Amino acid sequence: MTTLVSKYLLPIVKQQNWTLKNRRLVFPVVLMALLMAAPTRALSLSVLSDAFWQVAAYVAATLALFHYLTDKFDRQGTWTKQLSTRSSLQVLFAAFMGALPGCGGAIVVITQYVRGNLSFGAVVAVLTATMGDAAFLLLATRPMDGFMMVGLGFVVGLISGVVVDRIHGGDFLRPKVARSKHLDSSDESEAALSENGFINAQGRFWQWLVLPAMVMALLGSFQLDTDSVLRLPAGTSEMLGAALAVITVTFWSLQREVNTYESVVGEDPKCRQSHLFQRVAQDTNFVTVWVIAAFLAFELTILGLDIELSNVFGGWGALMPFMGVAVGLLPGCGPQILVTSLYISGAVPMSAQVGNAISNDGDALFPAIALAPKAAMMATLYSTVPALIAAYSYFFLFE
Repeated sequence: MTTLVSKYLLPIVKQQNWTLKNRRLVFPVVLMALLMAAPTRALSLSVLSDAFWQVAAYVAATLALFHYLTDKFDRQGTWTKQLSTRSSLQVLFAAFMGALPGCGGAIVVITQYVRGNLSFGAVVAVLTATMGDAAFLLLATRPMDGFMMVGLGFVVGLISGVVVDRIHGGDFLRPKVARSKHLDSSDESEAALSENGFINAQGRFWQWLVLPAMVMALLGSFQLDTDSVLRLPAGTSEMLGAALAVITVTFWSLQREVNTYESVVGEDPKCRQSHLFQRVAQDTNFVTVWVIAAFLAFELTILGLDIELSNVFGGWGALMPFMGVAVGLLPGCGPQILVTSLYISGAVPMSAQVGNAISNDGDALFPAIALAPKAAMMATLYSTVPALIAAYSYFFLFE
């Protein structure tokens, strides 16, 4: 691997005026180096093609449907304002918002808690129920497992929120100033960025590609030879998938400066009034990057060390659920997508996935820490308890 980096990557890096804003470009450059190197070319082509046809295409279609349906509901906050006077429904609402794929619902609940409209139990419920962007990946690749995780998160989040509210009351750890400068700057930023129907190149890319990609993905899922069915030269679909995967990664690498932990592991900021496919593109590209990273790490480790990671992780036994919960404590969706990718590839068991799904807070933890740090830390600790219980219950009962 060192030889590959020194041969293909370092000459490119030395020719660039490397700054913080383009460090994300390291990833597509590394991918190109792996594709150009003979020892890793076949493996990298296969991984990139599988990541695009088997994951990115389904994630994009799932996101498109999700955003289309959510755009039909009230987006002006009317529900959350009404809930401020109906405490009995606040935790139920929060658990439902957390169970929705992605981090948007959880961020709404955190904001409304700070404004005084929802209880602390609602914060615990939403952070326990949410699975972040990893839910899109699991729903797209293993729908039955995905729906099970969503349902489990909702139930555990609901129970946790009710118990916490009974212990502490709704105003526990709420910031004294309900509307903080973080809220003001967030609203001003969104107002400034909001442009009805805004869409750029990556949005157009997925708008034009989502249907053809789904056709190709479905052909592969039904175990059909895509090249033969479409009368293409052998290997065309694999080459095309790898090329589209590199384009997807490149779009992600050009969207944001890398100067914080959040800018690496979190979704890129987007305005809610942007075009449907603009939001689809940003989320799909982010998920795809982490899936490719996980798949490559998995396959390159097997290639380089001649070991089977599933056997290595299997030797950890009772530590696996704990490791899934521990990774879930990390803010951001990236580490959680990594765990889900390893579960899909068979490297980690379901108990670790269960623990990670319940303990992880996704990108919602970033605004929570900014707006109400004490409440965020306490809610995260509370969500860890049911995560450990659920993970080890599954481990001892089924594994």
